[in-house]
Amino acid sequence: MAIITISRGTYSMGKFVAEKVAEKLEFDIISRDLLFATSDRFKIPRKKLEKAIHDAPGIFEQYRHTKEIYLAYIRATLIERVAKGNIVYHGLAGHLLLNRLPHVFRVRLTASLKSRVQRKIQEGLSEVQARTKILEDDEHRKKWTQKIYHADPTNSTLYDLVVCIDKFSLEDAVDLICQGALKKPFEPTPECKQQTQDLLLACNLKAVLVESFPEAGVTCEYGNILVYAREGDSQTSKFKKCLQAFQQENKGVHNLEVHTGLPMPADAV
Repeated sequence: MAIITISRGTYSMGKFVAEKVAEKLEFDIISRDLLFATSDRFKIPRKKLEKAIHDAPGIFEQYRHTKEIYLAYIRATLIERVAKGNIVYHGLAGHLLLNRLPHVFRVRLTASLKSRVQRKIQEGLSEVQARTKILEDDEHRKKWTQKIYHADPTNSTLYDLVVCIDKFSLEDAVDLICQGALKKPFEPTPECKQQTQDLLLACNLKAVLVESFPEAGVTCEYGNILVYAREGDSQTSKFKKCLQAFQQENKGVHNLEVHTGLPMPADAV
């Protein structure tokens, strides 16, 4: 049930390394297909979902609650995939989307600007064009993460392992990641499995509520769900029907309570 997330800067060979790690460990790999799966599951046009997620942060201010809705859908889809375990994920902010799971091995790949520019030049760009494009991409990713998660993607404290591929060969980087993923702190204990199932329930319920009740927060522990909602929301028939249907359709739910007028816990989704 091991879970590995690989974050990287532009042209830091993240895709290649992720594929090799998955191949060596015989893990499944998730990347761009996460958006396709989300699109299919929640009936959102793929181009619309991809544009809203990857465009400049300002896109979210053009539509009410778009950011919250799409991210809730993506997170629910990702948790459903990783709950099966043995996954390498390199894509949209995996280390942040899965930040509630203690057994996720979070990796960051880095490379010097010079080496990244050389890779970009191979696509037919001049050195100036390549450098400009990479710096623009880096700034876009940084702003995107700061806007949505209030975090700097280059902050090394967000990761368990940071590997500079200028100093290690790609094969060495793959070996380091594989060795780290098998260490004891990342073993899928029964407690970790329960936390994953609880997070899956919480994220799935959040996905059900987010469009109509975006301010609702959800926590789950051992199948016991707490929903933190506004007084007005909790009294509507639509809200009650959503909760009732969810509880009936999910056998893992032991109890479901709604709290109003209480501060939402930091770990709520």
